Amino acid sequence: MNAERTAPSKTAVVTGAGSGIGRSVALELLAAGWSVALAGRRTETLEETAALAAAKDGAALCVRTDVARPEDVAALFAGVRERFGRLDLLFNNAGTFGPGGVPVEELPYDAWRHVVDTNLNGAFLCAQAAFRQMKEQRPQGGRIINNGSISAHTPRPHSVAYTATKHALTGLTKSLSLDGRPYRIAVGQIDIGNAATDMTERMQSGILQANGELAAEPVMDVADVARTVRHMAELPLEANVQFATVLATNMPYVGRG
Repeated sequence: MNAERTAPSKTAVVTGAGSGIGRSVALELLAAGWSVALAGRRTETLEETAALAAAKDGAALCVRTDVARPEDVAALFAGVRERFGRLDLLFNNAGTFGPGGVPVEELPYDAWRHVVDTNLNGAFLCAQAAFRQMKEQRPQGGRIINNGSISAHTPRPHSVAYTATKHALTGLTKSLSLDGRPYRIAVGQIDIGNAATDMTERMQSGILQANGELAAEPVMDVADVARTVRHMAELPLEANVQFATVLATNMPYVGRG
């Protein structure tokens, strides 16, 4: 009697996998049987994510990575190639708000540069490395999902660096989507509003609104974001969610400002 064959595990890179959305997405993929390279700046938090995934079906690889450093990104993708052989998904998630609530005229250049290096340059470096591997591997192709933001559409007060990089990320998504067509590389973007993570704790206690008032905002379970990313990731390469918006239902986004 012939033994039943199981489909080979797909492989993903998740940046910013040590906490928040990145951790939740990594755990969701691991539970679905994906092999996942966990990338982030702090080894200890990556190992915490891997420990949480110990009972999952997929295999986790922790790689300390600062996405703003080209040499770190090159080492990350080389490690993935060596360990897993191919790459099916990059979730370009690593990002930072930068200093919150600082007026544009007072924002230090170093703070601006840090946000740009992480949110935009880091996303480019990871996408470039993923593109190279997906183009060369056989069978050819793969998927990139960029983590945009509600701020890719509508800014909050005093968020010039974060908002500018998230708008730029939309341009990166569109260009990569076009350039990936000949190589079966599908590229999309998920714009997330008020997922409950450490980064959004301030939303629940009160955050500056466009009218100058402080107001608490509703949040949603980060697991709902993770399930959406998994849905996008598991589509056949002939189908693509170009842009998805997932947000807390009652947050002030539609009509913000």
